[in-house]
Order: sequence, then structure tokens, then C-alpha cells
Amino acid sequence: MSRQSKLLSRILRHEPDLVGLTLGRGGWIQVDDLLRAMKKAGHRITRDALRQIVAENDKQRFTLSDDGRRIRATQGHSIPVDLELSPSEPPTELFHGTASANLDAIFASGLIPGRRQHVHLSPDQGTALKVGTRHGRPVVLRVNTAAMHADGLIFWRADNGVWLTPSVPSKYLGF
Repeated sequence: MSRQSKLLSRILRHEPDLVGLTLGRGGWIQVDDLLRAMKKAGHRITRDALRQIVAENDKQRFTLSDDGRRIRATQGHSIPVDLELSPSEPPTELFHGTASANLDAIFASGLIPGRRQHVHLSPDQGTALKVGTRHGRPVVLRVNTAAMHADGLIFWRADNGVWLTPSVPSKYLGF
């Protein structure tokens, strides 16, 4: 990921105050305000470069509004943000990639968001494997989302296709 993309992720997901901004409703920031604040903080980026980062980000971490005037991170916030997503019925099964070293804790306590607002679930095993690889020797867990949903647990689908939920109790996890 490019240096500018990493900085953008840090600003839109974790530290908007790094450049003197506050996330608005739905986690949105005006593009003009973002570009101006980044320039003032010594991180010049053009509108075209910003569009390219959004378009080429491998995880599609960012969303531009339909009119191109606002931007936000699709998910992964460590600061309180209501993305204003509607609850959705998930597919029967989703996946979570993690490191094998985390399994004892996961099966004791379930999946918890840690520093993030939500647990992130992948729609396919390949994506979950990539996520798990970042944390050590990867393991892909199957999440029985049909049972979770039937039991009243809530899911949201982020703009980039990642599924979000507050937590996943261990009884819904398997290999």
C-alpha cells in the first residue's frame, strides 16, 4: 500500500485530528477539506491522486460519495463512527482469518473487535486467508452466520463487501 494510502487510512479510520479534521455523519469528510488539511499538514495530494488511491486500493478501504465530494473509510475504524449501514441478512456462512496462535483465546472468548468497532468477516476463504497471513501462521475459521442471524445477532455489509458484526460467540465458530 502506498504511503499516501496508508496516511489516508490512518486519517479516515483512526486519527482525523492528525490533520485537524473531525469525521462527519456516516464517517464522511468533504474531499476539499481533506485535501486542504493534508496540504496544511505537509502531505500534499491532488484530487486525481486521491481518486486513484480509492480506485486502486486492493481492499477497497475507501468510498467516494456518488457526487465525488465526500470520502470515508469503508470499515475498520478504531474511533466511534456510525457508518449508517442498514442491518442485512448475511450469507449462510462467512469466514474469519487469524493466526493459529490466537485460536485458544478465540475459542475461549469468541471473536471480539479489539481496537476496532466491529468484527470483520470475509465472504470467501481466500480473502480470509490473506487477512490471517498478516498476523502469523494463518487459519481460516468458518462462521455459522445463519445460526447467528436466527439467534438475533446483527450484521452489516460495508461498502467493500466486508461483513461487520459486534462480536462472534465461539459456539458459532468452526474450521
